[in-house]
Amino acid sequence: MHLVENPYICDWSPVGLYSCACALHINRRAATVSSVVKKRQSNSKYVVAHHIVGNTYPYTVDDWANDIALASGHGIDAFALNVGNESFEYDRVADAYTAAQNSGAGFKLFFSFDMSSLACSTPQDAAYLVGNVTKYASHPNQFKYDNLVFVSTFSGETCTFGQGSVSQGWQTQFIDNLSGANAVYFVPSFFVDPTTFSTYNSVMNGAFNWNSGWPISLTTDVANQQLSAAGTSLDNLDSNGETILQSYICATDTDKSYISGISAMSQTATNRAYMAAVSPWFFTHYGPDTYNKNWIYLADWHLYPRRWQNLVSLRTSVDIVEIITWNDYGESHYLGPIEGAQPNSQSWVDGFDHQGWLDMTPYFSAAFKTGSYPAITQDKIYLWARPHPRNATASADSVGPPTSYQLADQLWAVVMTTADSTVTLSTSSTNSKNFSVNAGLSLLNMPLTPGGSMSGVISRNNQSIVSLSPSGYTFNPNPTTYNYNAFVAYSH
Repeated sequence: MHLVENPYICDWSPVGLYSCACALHINRRAATVSSVVKKRQSNSKYVVAHHIVGNTYPYTVDDWANDIALASGHGIDAFALNVGNESFEYDRVADAYTAAQNSGAGFKLFFSFDMSSLACSTPQDAAYLVGNVTKYASHPNQFKYDNLVFVSTFSGETCTFGQGSVSQGWQTQFIDNLSGANAVYFVPSFFVDPTTFSTYNSVMNGAFNWNSGWPISLTTDVANQQLSAAGTSLDNLDSNGETILQSYICATDTDKSYISGISAMSQTATNRAYMAAVSPWFFTHYGPDTYNKNWIYLADWHLYPRRWQNLVSLRTSVDIVEIITWNDYGESHYLGPIEGAQPNSQSWVDGFDHQGWLDMTPYFSAAFKTGSYPAITQDKIYLWARPHPRNATASADSVGPPTSYQLADQLWAVVMTTADSTVTLSTSSTNSKNFSVNAGLSLLNMPLTPGGSMSGVISRNNQSIVSLSPSGYTFNPNPTTYNYNAFVAYSH
């Protein structure tokens, strides 16, 4: 029995190229994207990135300026400033607004209040949020939507601020205290059933679907059930089994449920926005003595580019895309450089730069904003993989393997080609695979080799056009600690 809606049919070809409605090969002649779901849309589309201010303790204004310049140069319009209960975070917010104004680039910022950290049981707790919003409401770099001050959250679905209900608490203690130039366009990430959105008619201007960034319903147990029914398994995965698992990446049922829930809310003078998430990865490895978080969400089968392709196909129903994240090192889904203050995640983050994912972001950001994929004018290779086999035993790890680690041991590749080419992927000196690709963007993969490496070559007319063989990567069959983060490399 299918446990999630799968509106796409994904086929596996013998050469390892996927053909799927969420990930069709994209020709370099800018292809116009068609709509899947219709909904009244805002005139503009935005791409923002979630920035964990709690990881910026040592930041200066110059550090913020560097982040802003890097993000702005890669198709990102704003940072969602995730702030919690640490007082230093609000000093860093002030630095961020200063840096944004100094940049002259028009880059925007907005609060994403982390309600899993902030208190929200009294009117005074709400007043604290209101005070922070009003402090920057008229700042030239405040992100506004429909001419209102944009505010988001992580969680907040249990906050009452001392009132009789969550809706009443947010309405009377937060929304009603922000008017005139301080009036907000509120798009929280409440973890509630979208069919209940009408409960928040007077609170939410729209909704942020945080968990849409990953197919979180695909656990190891679910995978085993579905694969067993198909006569295959995780240990002996055939092409049919790979198609089953990939279908979770292709699914957009969570987006459609949010879009439906938003559409059922009462009509207002402004558009009710849907903000969707896109994320490249998820691995966290904290023991019970710290954050007690030790799990994986499926990120194989090219999650980042495929999720973008889904959002481009749904763009008439998606108003804002939020990238999760710029710098959440603890959950391994960062795109920005490794800097600032890590939350005790060095053992699985240091040496695992992710800026290759950032480098491919402008291609998809432009397609989402304009409805057409830009022409590819430079041949490029992007490679990523985990550093050890999924079933490896770490000899000195007291935390243990993460939940849902038993998924895939593959080298994942994205290639952008200006003309028809041959791509050669290698995972050792004796293990390689050739792919014939057309001009455009192609998604490729092959099994990793224990003790091996990663490399890729684009060839054309018997000449090597681009070659990538990153140093510092070994698919180590005997790790000392568990690390299911991704090593990402790309041709510059």
